[in-house]
Amino acid sequence: MHGLVNRSLQCFIRDTYGEDPWTATVARAGLGATEFDSLECYDDALSEALIGAASAVLNKPRAAMLEDLGTYLVATPGSQNVRRLLRFSGTGFEAFLYALENLPDRARLAIPDLDLPALELRRTGAGEFVLAVRWRTPDAACVLIGLLRAMADDYGALALFEHAPGDHGSEAIRVQLLDTGFAEGRRFDLAGAAR
Repeated sequence: MHGLVNRSLQCFIRDTYGEDPWTATVARAGLGATEFDSLECYDDALSEALIGAASAVLNKPRAAMLEDLGTYLVATPGSQNVRRLLRFSGTGFEAFLYALENLPDRARLAIPDLDLPALELRRTGAGEFVLAVRWRTPDAACVLIGLLRAMADDYGALALFEHAPGDHGSEAIRVQLLDTGFAEGRRFDLAGAAR
């Protein structure tokens, strides 16, 4: 697993819950180091141990914790780079949904060895979609649900998301887009903030 994934979990726990829960997570996972390098690659088993330990230490179901991580990746002030990458996907939330299939390739332009889930969006009705998620780590869809909720808020859209089993071992997210102009979205400039 790419170190950026482990580092994201590390920052999420520290920023949201504090240093002690992070230290307890590392100890419960049986890891020697408490820091992860964003540019290194780690064994998938280590990442799985870390996720399981974090769920136990935080006393939170794995799916709920991973969904919170997805929200953190977009909604936290320190995560503006992730938000910017996602906002380049379109001017509205529906356009953003259609651009999700290209997200892994766009992310690899910045970080060539970053492995993200394969995504496939299918429209199933008026304002209704199914997003197929295929990845080697279970519950990747949970992270995406948190991310999608945060992005819907960012765009000012009202949408419902439901995690479901997919076909052939994949996961699926059912999306019901209720109102694309429900609220005023967060301000976004393509050029970014002046420095």
